[in-house]
Amino acid sequence: MARKGIILAGGSGTRLYPVTTGVSKQLLPIYDKPMIYYPLSVLMLSGIREIAVITTPTDQDQFKRTLGDGSQWGLSLTYIEQPSPDGLAQAYLLARDFLNGAPSAMVLGDNIFFGHGLPSVLAVADAKTDGGTVFGYRVTDPERYGVVDFEQDGSVRAIVEKPEIAPSQYAVTGLYYLDGTAPDRAAAVAPSPRGELEITSLLESYLADGALTVERMGRGYAWLDTGTHESLLDAGNFVRTLTQRQGLQVGSPDEIAFELGWIGEAELSARADLFGKSGYGRYLASLLKG
Repeated sequence: MARKGIILAGGSGTRLYPVTTGVSKQLLPIYDKPMIYYPLSVLMLSGIREIAVITTPTDQDQFKRTLGDGSQWGLSLTYIEQPSPDGLAQAYLLARDFLNGAPSAMVLGDNIFFGHGLPSVLAVADAKTDGGTVFGYRVTDPERYGVVDFEQDGSVRAIVEKPEIAPSQYAVTGLYYLDGTAPDRAAAVAPSPRGELEITSLLESYLADGALTVERMGRGYAWLDTGTHESLLDAGNFVRTLTQRQGLQVGSPDEIAFELGWIGEAELSARADLFGKSGYGRYLASLLKG
């Protein structure tokens, strides 16, 4: 059964600015394109074409206007409402009917991943049809995240949510490859003291069954969690530097769809025209020239 994708674009961190702005954080620009393009591109690099976008009821129309039905990229997008932000594991309950027993890859809507070997790393995770795979990334502030607690032999002892004293420097990124049992496992998760269905509790279920793999992302990769104003600015500067230095795009669903053969030259040309004379539009037009 083909793996399906989930983008969790709701949650308590939906907005960095007051609700009165009316703009979801995941639709803010990261340099030259909406933030939501970056996690979408990660799923596309895994070859996933059926994707559910989970949003708050208030924000759903904004996402539909921005992403449409996905056909412009050869995708099929389904929209699911998250009535209240009750934890990351809640996404698997909301997406149960959409998944219909299929394995999934879920990415958080404010996460950016970059690395030359990223498609190969994702392919390894995608090939595992049983159990779950998550990615550990070394950070300086692990107390902000779910943190991997390693045994001395490098195996995983536990995953600890936002610990006061971190057992390691490796945070679990916002990208989860789980098998078809994820909704049932999520249904068995009890709310944490803060009233949320924690993703770490779901991952602990896999770990208890010996079915969880933690892949470490090394020096050649970048993971950006744009959960603060500072990290949002850092992400924009990071993408700008790469784009201007190398003349290559980061997180472009249009380019990925074209390279994978999901859209043709006519569709890419229409997308280039849509963005006009912007840097992003000019880049898409340049792809048509080889």
